[in-house]
Amino acid sequence: MAWYSKTWNWIDGSWHEGNPPIMGPRTHAAWLGSSVFDGARVFEGTMPDMDLHCARVNRSAETLGLKPTMSADAICDLVREGARKFSPDTALYVKPMYWGEAEGPYTVAADPDSTRFCLSLFEAPMPVPGGSSITKSSFRRPTLESMPTDSKAGCLYPNNARVMWEAKAKGFDNALVCDALGNVAETGTSNVFMAKDGVVLTPIPNGTFLNGITRQRVIQLLRGDGIPVHETTLRYEDFQAADEIFTSGNYAKVMPVLRIDDRNLQPGPLYRKSRELYWAYAHAGQA
Repeated sequence: MAWYSKTWNWIDGSWHEGNPPIMGPRTHAAWLGSSVFDGARVFEGTMPDMDLHCARVNRSAETLGLKPTMSADAICDLVREGARKFSPDTALYVKPMYWGEAEGPYTVAADPDSTRFCLSLFEAPMPVPGGSSITKSSFRRPTLESMPTDSKAGCLYPNNARVMWEAKAKGFDNALVCDALGNVAETGTSNVFMAKDGVVLTPIPNGTFLNGITRQRVIQLLRGDGIPVHETTLRYEDFQAADEIFTSGNYAKVMPVLRIDDRNLQPGPLYRKSRELYWAYAHAGQA
């Protein structure tokens, strides 16, 4: 029995069901990490900010020295085509990706002319907003000088995996990850917000974490609703003293945090407003 959910992939001009092999032992990305991807959602008849996700995967490819072969509009059209292969009420994860196939003329670099593209869509139910528990990770986010943190590059995610394994071993669902200076950057899987005295605060993008598309949308929606949002430097202690903590990310969109270390929290009004505004935005003609 397959370990993966129902999946359709577009590669080399045609659709393939399941999990077709796309890399060999000489594929550059398989052993030297030249892969990028993006994540988007199709759910409840909507595909919010799909154009932005498709544009970002092209920027990520260029960051790693790859050569995008698809326009953002063409990728969006393929998403619509692929989504029709599933039942209309199915929640999907949408993953466009590029990778380097061949070695280039320079040591360890991929040949940009060997860049390949795949669009993968698969069934992935939207998580129920039950909330999660977090603690502080002992691992740190890399800087832009040491890793391509301004892209969604596959090589960044083993560090996130370390964060998640450590958090699970301590009995938590996730963890806050700091940058090299000890300021909170994000969680192991998402951008993070906190609320204090009616004001929403979130780590300011400083090159150590991706300024998420859903994060930017939540900020825009809250400010448009008259709620103050400050992008600023935050320490772990700020989150320990927060009135509310919630996260944003493509996979689950907006979710509450219900415990930080041994302190319990409740889903608060600013989290609820953020989720309400996002869902209203997603359904306002975004499909």
